[in-house]
Amino acid sequence: VQLQASGGGLVQAGGSLRLSCAASGSSFSINAVGWYRQTPGKQRELVATFTSGGTTIYAGSMKGRFTISRDNAKNAVYLQMNNLKPEDTAIYYCKLTNWFGHDFWGQGTLVTVSS
Repeated sequence: VQLQASGGGLVQAGGSLRLSCAASGSSFSINAVGWYRQTPGKQRELVATFTSGGTTIYAGSMKGRFTISRDNAKNAVYLQMNNLKPEDTAIYYCKLTNWFGHDFWGQGTLVTVSS
C-alpha cells in the first residue's frame, strides 16, 4: 500500500489548508484511516481519524477547526484545516490500518503557520 499526502504549505495564522491523501496498491483493505502530525522532539500525535466503524475521532485542540472526510471511490482521505494557529505547524502524515492490523504511513506533508 502506498499513501501519497499533499496539500501542505505556508499559511498565515487564521488561514486554511486542505490536505489530501491518496492510497494505492494492488490490493488493500481499509479498517481505519486518518491524520497524525509531528513536530521536532515530540511524538507523533493523532489529529483526526475514521475508526473501523466509520465514526470520526478528533484530538481536542482540533475540534471545531479541522474536518476529516473521505472519498471511498478514490481511496482518498482529506483534512480541511481552518483557523490555523502557529502551534499547528508540523509535518502531517496520513495513516491507513488494514483489516490485519497493519499500519501504512504516507511520506508526510509540511504545514507551516506563520504568526
